[in-house]
Amino acid sequence: MLTRRGFLGYAGSSALAAPPKSAPNFLFLIADDHAGYVLGAEGNKFARTPHLDRLAGESVRFASHFCNSPVCTPSRQSFFTGQLPHAAGVTRLMTPLADDKPTTARQLRRAGYETAVFGKMHFQKPPFPGQHGFDIPVTEDAVDERWKQTAGLRWPPANIATKPTWRPLKDPARIWLNAGKLPFPRYYEGMKGTWIANQACEHLAQKRDRPFALWVSFMEPHSPFDFPVEDRNRRDPREFPVPRIGPEDQGQIPLLFRDLGHRDTQGINAAYYTSVEFMDRNIGVVLDKLHALGLDENTYVVYTADHGYCLGQHGRFEKHCGYDPALLVPLMMRYPGRFAPRVIRDLTEHVDVPATILDVLGVDPLPVAHGRSLRTYLETGSDPSPKDHIFSEYLENEEAYIRSHQYKFIYCTGKRARRDGYVTSDPTPGRYTKLFDLRKDPGEFHDISSEYPGLVKEFESQLLTTFRRTHPEAPVEPARLSDIEALDWYLRPRDS
Repeated sequence: MLTRRGFLGYAGSSALAAPPKSAPNFLFLIADDHAGYVLGAEGNKFARTPHLDRLAGESVRFASHFCNSPVCTPSRQSFFTGQLPHAAGVTRLMTPLADDKPTTARQLRRAGYETAVFGKMHFQKPPFPGQHGFDIPVTEDAVDERWKQTAGLRWPPANIATKPTWRPLKDPARIWLNAGKLPFPRYYEGMKGTWIANQACEHLAQKRDRPFALWVSFMEPHSPFDFPVEDRNRRDPREFPVPRIGPEDQGQIPLLFRDLGHRDTQGINAAYYTSVEFMDRNIGVVLDKLHALGLDENTYVVYTADHGYCLGQHGRFEKHCGYDPALLVPLMMRYPGRFAPRVIRDLTEHVDVPATILDVLGVDPLPVAHGRSLRTYLETGSDPSPKDHIFSEYLENEEAYIRSHQYKFIYCTGKRARRDGYVTSDPTPGRYTKLFDLRKDPGEFHDISSEYPGLVKEFESQLLTTFRRTHPEAPVEPARLSDIEALDWYLRPRDS
């Protein structure tokens, strides 16, 4: 276990405040690739998520919450900085967050909180004391090193098949997406997710003289959908229905998924749902420890995921697209005695999360905030000015999305040959739009953009307005561009 003393020698560039000992603690629980629809509390009869369902019943749950990018690094750095991905400077998977970016952790540390993280953050750099505002940053590299040193190495017997080394985009998709529903070669006590949960519990148990802000970021249920050996028979692949694929989907299905069959899709679903169940168990470990220590009554708890996940919808797996399964994300906020449990179905988005956290904790807001605080929802159950749409973007493919209650709009330049591995049969089709009426067509199958050119124009204008309001290069937008040309200009990834 990494001790506080080992990291708290770090001296930041600004003086720390000294909040009263009674100030609320903060616990941020994060999953990787947990789709908002894979949740028992949302009515999914296949999801076994008892601990998250319990948390949902004690929380304000935002049931129409969406990410601002359907890929890990841009999404995480967006809701960590409060800025849309193109403004945070992270729109592609491997881009590191700039060291000088304002973050939620920095704001909390300056306010006197002891800040720590255990788990996946996608900073794309090894951890160091003070990184992005964390007194104790135990992120991917440190997790791997320490887990291997301390985790139990009880191997399963040879007659139990386990998954091979994960080689995404290299092995056939049925292997790296775990269509065989194979367990990780460890029992529960030796799993990396269990190690992260236990480290968080040890951290919670430490005595301290100031409030804590703790991030616990699990790596499940990201592919290859890790779960322990003893969970290998918990789900029967045959119980999972295979999502419909329409004729309109054929051209946009990535080539690497074309040979996945009915049974493959069922196996992938079974593996994913088993991994969600394993992650849920470790969420319960952390929440139970918080309760056992008597800390839960004065701790503001937030649970979310970086983005959603496709499990065969439209022939797609993973995320990297603008369909609702990839954008819809769970969000729960619990603060006993202050927020009454309820479900909110107004539209919210990830950039609202940091604004809300800092507002609830009474900490100075981030200097740039593209979202807004959800505090009125937490305290009253409504907001006088609910959002009429959310914005999301995937600049690897030069596309962006507007999602309202009734419509989904997708705009793509069609000019960039994507480099994420999810190439289609027509990698550069040219500019296109898609428009779906979600009330009549919740599965997003019937593109009606040609029937409603006025709506298309309106949504294009909303996208362009968002970019011009938030993009750091807006002041140097080239002159004499048409609106469409300007939109194409903003959609180019500019990560350095």
